[in-house]
Amino acid sequence: MHTLPQPDRDAVAASAGLVRRIQQEIDLNGGWLPFSRYMDLALYAPGTGYYTGGSRKFGADGDFVTAPEISPFFAAALAQQIADLLPLTGGDLYEFGAGSGRLAADLLLALEAGQALPQRYRIIEVSGELAARQRECIEQAAPHLLPRVEWLEALPACMDGVLIGNEVLDAMPCELILWDAQGTPLQRGVIRAGDGFDWQDRPLTDGEALARAEALAPGAEYLSELPLAASAFVRTLGERLERGAVLLLDYGFPESEFYHPQRRAGTLMCHYRHHTHPDPFSWPGLTDITCHVDFTAIAQAGLDAGLDLAGYTSQAMFLMNCGIAQLLGRLDPEDVANYLPQSTAVQKLLSPAEMGELFKVIGFSRGLDAGWRGFAVGDRRRNL
Repeated sequence: MHTLPQPDRDAVAASAGLVRRIQQEIDLNGGWLPFSRYMDLALYAPGTGYYTGGSRKFGADGDFVTAPEISPFFAAALAQQIADLLPLTGGDLYEFGAGSGRLAADLLLALEAGQALPQRYRIIEVSGELAARQRECIEQAAPHLLPRVEWLEALPACMDGVLIGNEVLDAMPCELILWDAQGTPLQRGVIRAGDGFDWQDRPLTDGEALARAEALAPGAEYLSELPLAASAFVRTLGERLERGAVLLLDYGFPESEFYHPQRRAGTLMCHYRHHTHPDPFSWPGLTDITCHVDFTAIAQAGLDAGLDLAGYTSQAMFLMNCGIAQLLGRLDPEDVANYLPQSTAVQKLLSPAEMGELFKVIGFSRGLDAGWRGFAVGDRRRNL
């Protein structure tokens, strides 16, 4: 961990405060916390968690770059699909965890250009600091559209519209499970160790997690995640969506690849100032903690909630189906200073070696009779 950049004094102090907060909860919980709770506090503890504190997270000056920051053509292509679906609903567009606000701003502009603006663009955001940055981004890029945008701190009880989440599922707390030498699943948790933390495994007693772990049975000495919170989130969306569509984009695999014998160390990843590392105990509150998405579990959660599975495919295929190449083709290739950077950015979104294959798109619907252009070619539902 000595290769990671050193945070400044204020950031060190903020992280130390969060460490004390987590250690206090460990003490109150008998000296041990399930990793899912540690991850929840590290990311979302009020005022000090990674997503609720004040550190810059997105873009070149943050910890990672998401697709909307890479190219406006990402939103322009998604807008093609959203424009097909919105008129079949109540007309509201919902975004979960809108990050920097770049996707919202670009989607609004693209939908305006296609004369398909939503009645309201409703952002569900738990971080007041991020909500302020999102407002600033939209105000700078599309000030005339800001009156259509509203921020909510929680999911509405009922929704009628199109729901979109880009890199939301991977940031939901997951359980860490170790299948021991006999293949028995143990729950990995966090204990105090000096000024920091360490791991400790205990028998798995939670009913849902135990049933899931026993059903998976990936083999002996196998460590991986159970992203139960992500599945619960999708079930909640299904319960509250009266009519409309759900579009989720994230990195991950179907179950057969997620729990592949060669992936026996799991998928847990941390991001800090454009460095990827495996240690979630490094600078809590300053470090993003994620796990890949088990899209088989996500598909099942949607189906369990009564949603229709509209499709599942790679990000590259979805964006190509939505016409990203044609949208890029509207630029003048003779204007090299403009065209070349845009073309390179789009290639990063599509390349199998970059984001094109690792990132997937899954769609659900309720009460809609519509074809989905994003899944017209290359739908992989049979692989789930």
